[in-house]
Amino acid sequence: MKKIVLVLTCGLGVVFQTAAHSAPPSSTIFTKALLESLVAQKRDPGSQHGGRIESNYDGFNHETVVALRKMRVTCAKMDGNFKKDVCVNVAASLHCPGIQLDHVRYATLQLLFETEDWDQRHPIDQRNLTVVADEETMRLGRMELVSQSVDTRMTEMLQVTIPYPTFKKIALAEVVEVQVGRSTFELREKNIAALRDLNNRVKF
Repeated sequence: MKKIVLVLTCGLGVVFQTAAHSAPPSSTIFTKALLESLVAQKRDPGSQHGGRIESNYDGFNHETVVALRKMRVTCAKMDGNFKKDVCVNVAASLHCPGIQLDHVRYATLQLLFETEDWDQRHPIDQRNLTVVADEETMRLGRMELVSQSVDTRMTEMLQVTIPYPTFKKIALAEVVEVQVGRSTFELREKNIAALRDLNNRVKF
C-alpha cells in the first residue's frame, strides 16, 4: 500500500511540474496580447475621418509608436508669406516607452508644405509654431526642419516635439488654428477627428 501511495505522489508531482513549465508567464501573455492589438490597429484603415493610423514597436528606441500618417489639411491660398496656392498636410505620433499603450512619453507634430512658390520657404526665424485650441493659445516653440526639396515644387517638412498633455488639448478641441511664422491655417473637422482617434488609441 505504501508503494502505491508513493507512485501516485510522484506522478502528481510530474504532472504539476509539466503544467508549470508549459504555462507562459503573465508578462509573456501581456506582451503577446499587446502585439496582436498593435497588428490589428496597423491594419485599421481609419474611420470616417479618412486618416491612416498605424501602431508599431520600435526595437531600436524601445518604444511603441502610434502614428497618424500624412493627412491633407488644405490646398489653397493661405494668409502669410505664400503668394501661390499651397498644400498643407499634418501628421502626428505618440511615443510610448516599451511595449505598452498606458503611458505616452511625448508627442510629435509634423507639417508638410507643398507649393510652386518654391522661393517662399520658412527660414529659421519663421518656424515658431503657435496653436490656438478653442480659446487657449499655445506657443510650442521653433519647429525643426526635417526635409526640404526645391525641384518642380517646393516641399518642406517641419516637426516639433511637444508634451502629451499639450497634444491632448489639441486633439480634444473643437476648433484648432495653426500659425507657423507668417503662415496661418485652420485644421478641418476630419483632421481634428483623426487626432482625436489617435489619442483614443492610448490609455493614458
